[in-house]
Amino acid sequence: MVQLIDLHYGRPRTIASYVLEGSDGPVIIETGPDSCYSRLVEGLARLGYDPTDVQHVFVTHIHLDHAGAAWRFARHGAKIYVHPLGAPHLIDPSKLWASATRIYGDQTEPLWGRAEPIAPEQVVVLEDSQTVKFGPLEIQALETPGHAPHHFAYRVGDAVFTGDVGGVRIGQGPVLPPCPPPDIHVERWQQSIARLRDLNPARLYLTHFGEYTDAREHLDRLEAKLLEYAAWIKDKLRQGLSQEQMVPLFEQMLNGDLERSGLDEEGLADYEKADPAWMSVAGLSRYWQKHHPEALQ
Repeated sequence: MVQLIDLHYGRPRTIASYVLEGSDGPVIIETGPDSCYSRLVEGLARLGYDPTDVQHVFVTHIHLDHAGAAWRFARHGAKIYVHPLGAPHLIDPSKLWASATRIYGDQTEPLWGRAEPIAPEQVVVLEDSQTVKFGPLEIQALETPGHAPHHFAYRVGDAVFTGDVGGVRIGQGPVLPPCPPPDIHVERWQQSIARLRDLNPARLYLTHFGEYTDAREHLDRLEAKLLEYAAWIKDKLRQGLSQEQMVPLFEQMLNGDLERSGLDEEGLADYEKADPAWMSVAGLSRYWQKHHPEALQ
C-alpha cells in the first residue's frame, strides 16, 4: 500500500512524500525540503512510525523540494538511493546550495531549510533499470532526464513515482511541465515521457501532487504542453523579449490555461506555489540559448 504524506509546503497539495512498507520497515520515496521535515515526521507518526524506523529513502532527483531532508534520515542511519549524477551533491551539497542561493538569495534557508552533507557510505548509487528488493517490495530505477539530468522515476509494480518528469498536476487541474533552470532539455524529456508511456502504468504518483490513474492521457497532455510552452518561449526570444518582459506574458497565458480548466483563484495559487511561472521562463529560455541558439536567429 502507498501512503501519501502532504508536507504542506506553504499550501496543501504542493509537495508529497510517499511511504511504502518494506521487509525491514517503511521506505520513503521523496523527502521534500528540509523546511518541511517536521511535517514529514508528523505524517510518519500518524502511520505509526518514528524517523529512526526509516532505513531506506529514494529520491527522484536532488532538487531541494525533493531531496532536501534526505540528510536527516541519513543521520539516523538510512541509506539514500539516488542517480549517479546526483550522488556527489548529496555528499557535498555546497554547489547545490550555492545554486539555490543565486535564485532565492536570503530567502533560501527560510524556504528550504538546511542542506547538510551525507556520509558517502550512506549514499547508494543506482543504475538505470536496477531493481532494489525489500522482501515483496521491489523498486526499479528508471533513468528519465529532461527536467534534470540526474532524474529517476521509480516503478513499483504497476505504478510509477514520477518526480518532476511526470509534471505538476493538482486535483482536477491540468498537467504542466515544471521547467526551472538550469538543466531543461525538451528532447530528452520527450524520450522520458515515451519511456513511461511504454510501461503502460496503472497509476502515476506525482510529487506535485498525488495519484492519477489516467496515465496515458496524462503523459500525452504533458508532452503537448511541454512543446507548446517551449515554442512560446522560442517565439518570444526571437522577438527579442527579455525574461523580465516574458514573465508577465507567460503568467497570463498560464493562468488562462488554468482558468479554462475550471480553477478559481485558490487553484491558480496552488499551481503558482508548486510550479512558479517565472522559473519555467528562465529554464526554457536557457534551453533554447544553450542547446538551439540557431533556432533563435
